[in-house]
Amino acid sequence: MKQLQSVSSSPLYYQLMQRIREDIDRGTYLVGTRIPAEHDLEQLYQVSRVTVRRALAELTSEGLLERKQGKGTFVALKRGAQNLKNVHSFHETCLMNGKTPSVRVLGVRELPAGPRDLEELHLQHGDRMIETSRLLLADGEPVVLEENHFSMAYAYLEESNLSGSLYQVLREYGIEPRQGEHEISLEQAGPRQAEALGVAGGTALLCLREVIFDQRSRPLHNSVQWIRGDRFVFRI
Repeated sequence: MKQLQSVSSSPLYYQLMQRIREDIDRGTYLVGTRIPAEHDLEQLYQVSRVTVRRALAELTSEGLLERKQGKGTFVALKRGAQNLKNVHSFHETCLMNGKTPSVRVLGVRELPAGPRDLEELHLQHGDRMIETSRLLLADGEPVVLEENHFSMAYAYLEESNLSGSLYQVLREYGIEPRQGEHEISLEQAGPRQAEALGVAGGTALLCLREVIFDQRSRPLHNSVQWIRGDRFVFRI
């Protein structure tokens, strides 16, 4: 085992972080497996307990490791990450994170616009809208339950194949998502969200509400997404 360099310009805890990252990338520590205990890491790398604890704390904060009370520290399941400064479809976000996206279309229907839709989509009282409901999966794991609302100008979505990238479908009609307004909160999973996402009722989920605008700054759609925070994160 190559020892860490005490005379390096990089702090020892940072060198240890890099070494653990490399071990995970090489498959020395597999996803879901326990890494050596703190005292073992001290002996392995000839560093102090303080150095080990800081390195593990930083890697846990990054989401690479997770601590389980009374059991130790484990390699965490890699989570997808989406930068909210940019507008990307779920498919694009998954591919950028090295994951395979898939979609289960739960329903597409026409219904009356609600108060929020009237305001956000610039609709009039009595207008109807298109709602799409989909379950989004990364590497076969359900991570997002989404509902999108569109004005009737997008009624063609009722006949479109929505099992792929929704934004790619829109681009085929000359519509380009360009910017968005985002609102993030925590919500407890109700029966519908729990069943779709495979979590227990009452589990805390990220709730992302968005209004997306097209290339002409017109409201394109609004959406609500219930997200498993243990599978998907956002960068702001």
